[in-house]
Amino acid sequence: MSVADGRGMGSSTASKNSNHYNRQNWETADFPILCETCLGDNPYVRMTKETHGRECKICERPFTVFRWCPGAGMRFKKTEVCQTCAKLKNVCQTCLLDLEYGLPTQVRDAALGLTDKMPTSDVNREYYTQNMEAALENGGGLDQVGTLTSGSKTTSQGGRELLAKLARTTPYYKRNRAHICSFWVKGHCSRGEECPYRHEKPGDPNDPLAKQNFKDRFYGTNDPVAAKIMKRSKTTKSLEAPADKSIMSLYIGGVEVPFVTKQDLQDYFYQFGEIRTISVLQKQKAAFIHFTSRDASEKAAAAAYGNLVIKGRSLKVLWGRAQGQKSLDQPEGKKALLPPGGGLGLAAPGQPNGNATTGFMPPAPPSAFMNNNNNNNNNRQQPGNYYPSMDSQRMGARSAQPMKGGFEKGQKRENEQQS
Repeated sequence: MSVADGRGMGSSTASKNSNHYNRQNWETADFPILCETCLGDNPYVRMTKETHGRECKICERPFTVFRWCPGAGMRFKKTEVCQTCAKLKNVCQTCLLDLEYGLPTQVRDAALGLTDKMPTSDVNREYYTQNMEAALENGGGLDQVGTLTSGSKTTSQGGRELLAKLARTTPYYKRNRAHICSFWVKGHCSRGEECPYRHEKPGDPNDPLAKQNFKDRFYGTNDPVAAKIMKRSKTTKSLEAPADKSIMSLYIGGVEVPFVTKQDLQDYFYQFGEIRTISVLQKQKAAFIHFTSRDASEKAAAAAYGNLVIKGRSLKVLWGRAQGQKSLDQPEGKKALLPPGGGLGLAAPGQPNGNATTGFMPPAPPSAFMNNNNNNNNNRQQPGNYYPSMDSQRMGARSAQPMKGGFEKGQKRENEQQS
C-alpha cells in the first residue's frame, strides 16, 4: 500500500504561524484507522495523504486526511474524523462504525450498558479532547469513554453475545458503491456507460435511513441505522417443537473444529438437562446433541435458538429429524427385488434349474414361422406368442411398402402356371 503526500492546504487549515490558540495540537498521522469494509477488497490500495487537509467533523481540529478508492466501480472515500476521536470511540475514521463488531456505537453502548461521557459543547469538547489525547499517548484513557476492554466493569457476557449475534461476519462492500447520478434522475445525463455514478432510481426521501449525519453516529443518539438494528434484535423468534415426542435431538450448524469443539457444546448444553451423546460432523460443520428427555431438549431449543454464540461464533439451532424405521413393505417409486438369477430364470447357486421358491420360469421362446406349401394356397401360419421386438415399426423403422400392382402381377403369374 502506497501513500502519496499532498501539501495542499484548504481554506479551513491555515498555517501554524497564524494566530490560533490550539495550533500546536493539530494532528499528523502516517496511516489511517479503517475497518475492512472501508479499506476495500483490493490488497494494493493507493492513498493520497494531505497533512492538515480538513477539520474533524467532531472536534473541529485540522487533521491528516487520507483519500483512496476501495476497488473497481467504487467511489473514492476519505477519512472524516481525526484519529483521536476514532480512538476514543474505537470506531473507523470513515464510517464511524465499531471496529470490532462493525455496528453503530449506539447499538454497542446499549448492549454493554455504557454511557457516553464526551462533552458536546465547543470549549468543553476541546479541553476534553486534549486531555484524552495526552492520556492516549501515555497508554490510558480508553476506559473513560467506555470502549471495549476486558477490565471494564460495565461489560457483560450477555451483551457481548448479543453483539456477536448482530455483527456482520463478512465485509459489506456494497456500502462503497458510487452515489446515484442526479443528472440521470432528471433525465439529462449524457455520459451513458462512462458515467462514474449509478444510474438507479433513488429511494424514498422520507425514509429515516436517508437522514444520517456523523455526529449522531459518533455520539450514539438518534441514529436510524442503530434504531433499525435494535428493533430487529428485539423481535422474538421461537422454534416450533415437532409433534413427534420421540425426537429429543438438536441440530447445531456452523460448528467448525477446532474453533468450536465437542467440549464447548457440552459445557453450554449441560445446563438444560442430561445429554446422552454429542456427535460432531467435521465435514458438514455441524453437530447433533441427543438429550435423554424431551423436556431438556425443549428447554435447550427455546434458549439457544437465535442466541447461541460460542467463542464469538454464531451457531444455528434446529430440531433434529426422526430416524425412519425400515418397513418390510417396498416403498413406492422403487423397483421390486429380483428373484435369484437376476430375474432371467437362471438357477441360483445350490438350486436346481428354475426357482422353486418363487415358481419363476422363463417364458417360452416364440414359435418359428411355418410355411405350408400347398397347391391350393400360400397362407403363412402366424406365431403363437407376440413380442414387442416383432413389431417392425417399434423403433421407428419403416415397413417395406409393396410395389404398386406387385400383388396382382404375382397372383396372375401363379394362376397361369397352375393352368
